[in-house]
Amino acid sequence: MSGEALLKVSGLEAAYGRARVLFGVDLEIPAGTLMCVMGRNGVGKTTLLNAIMGVLGPAAGSVVFDGADVTRLPTHERVRRGMGYVPQGHETFPQLTVFENLQVTLEASRHRDRGAIEEALEVFPRLKELLGRRAGFLSGGQQQQLAIARALVTRPRMLILDEPTEGIQPSIVAEIEAAVERLNKEGGLAVLLVEQYLELALRLADRFVIIEGGAVRHAGTAEDLRDENVKRLLAV
Repeated sequence: MSGEALLKVSGLEAAYGRARVLFGVDLEIPAGTLMCVMGRNGVGKTTLLNAIMGVLGPAAGSVVFDGADVTRLPTHERVRRGMGYVPQGHETFPQLTVFENLQVTLEASRHRDRGAIEEALEVFPRLKELLGRRAGFLSGGQQQQLAIARALVTRPRMLILDEPTEGIQPSIVAEIEAAVERLNKEGGLAVLLVEQYLELALRLADRFVIIEGGAVRHAGTAEDLRDENVKRLLAV
């Protein structure tokens, strides 16, 4: 890959108990790049993101972010260093309002700049009308927008998204796709995106990796995703 790596993962291995899930994963993401992690269900994509973020401690290997080894750092410290993570499941605080969700995240961030909330709301303007509503009463798509907005409030240098469009109504999928593209292409935000939909990956990604059996089976540029041999690796 060209350019200096903002994120470099080397020989990453991870397990749940005795069940090894990742086997020596290597990947590099230059600053400003959008990379899609693809593959069939159950091949280790979410485990990879959890290991990168410190949610799951690696059995071997290293994670280097912005030139610093963060392999042993807790998740919150990685967030403070500029890694924004949106896991699967539209994670929010359901009993708090939309504004309170953003405020709590801001207070835990390294900068505490109130302008970050307004900037996040500019990315997802429909949330402006819902600031007083409890997150638990939002639709799935609105909750996902809020989850991404919470990550943006921390002003990350890299946004890590685990299937952000899964199970969401098409109109909001389009809004999320447009927001991610704008953040990356116009804002220069690096993005690591787990995504199942090939067409969405073709529209958004600069590069991709395909995980199979807990290891990187194929990697390349977005144009390589049009290759029939590559498409077969993604077939259900």
